[in-house]
Amino acid sequence: MYKYTSRSEKETIELAENIESEKFPNMVICLEGDLGSGKTVFTKGFANSLGIEETITSPTFNIIKEYTTGEMELYHMDVYRLDGAKEDLGIEEYFTRGGVTIIEWADMIQDILPEERLEIRFKILDDEEDTRVIVITPYGKKYEDLCEAVL
Repeated sequence: MYKYTSRSEKETIELAENIESEKFPNMVICLEGDLGSGKTVFTKGFANSLGIEETITSPTFNIIKEYTTGEMELYHMDVYRLDGAKEDLGIEEYFTRGGVTIIEWADMIQDILPEERLEIRFKILDDEEDTRVIVITPYGKKYEDLCEAVL
């Protein structure tokens, strides 16, 4: 487990860019944290580094947004509003399509997440509005190597 303190959106974006620099096909990044804690900001930074020029917004009502214009495809998911219908969406199929999957509120679909993944938890510090403690937990050798390389 790795801890990173971000004091601004810019620092959260830099963290995402550093992780993106170590990307690999079928990478799965699980984002967890309260509303407004930095999940979408992280995704914007990652997408930007991939060369995706589209505006990244949280796919709250779409559940899945696919971005195909970057160096690698990005599948951005927000599973907060799922009501047990996850099997119907084929979420697991995205994990093996050769792109990068970023899932907001990933703890809501814990039972279908791949064993190997990168889990990133955002926590807002009560006394400092812009400061986040970001806890990064790698599951699997590739993700451990990634963390060693960038953190």
